[in-house]
Amino acid sequence: MSGGRTRRRVISVVSAAIVRDGALLVVRKRGTGSFMLPGGKAEPGESEAETLRRELHEELGCRLRPEGLGLLGHFEAPAANERGWVVRAAVYRGDLDGTPVVAAEIAEMLWLDVEGEEEPPIRLAPLLNRHVLPALRVPAA
Repeated sequence: MSGGRTRRRVISVVSAAIVRDGALLVVRKRGTGSFMLPGGKAEPGESEAETLRRELHEELGCRLRPEGLGLLGHFEAPAANERGWVVRAAVYRGDLDGTPVVAAEIAEMLWLDVEGEEEPPIRLAPLLNRHVLPALRVPAA
């Protein structure tokens, strides 16, 4: 047995926390069971904002509004759909220009009550459950 450290397997993504009327937009990708934030991996040379714009257009058929876009935080948690992997996400709070529709690899989307104290009736990705929802529930200063 080797005494060396194992290298962590990390998936880096950029995600959008879209909140309207107290509800957060969450999506479930085809072939998966957990709901997560829309977004995805950057293409070479893309900024985080460019990645979000591209991913949201591909996944939801909407454009991201540049005004009001702000970093909610950088979070890390076990990946929902890739056993043994960790997701490291830059999560931005913003809004969409238009009405989102299911597209690309998205199988389902719904609006989740951010203020809901009870356990949601759906399975949430660990990053969403452990970090994003608590961050969204912190009152604005």
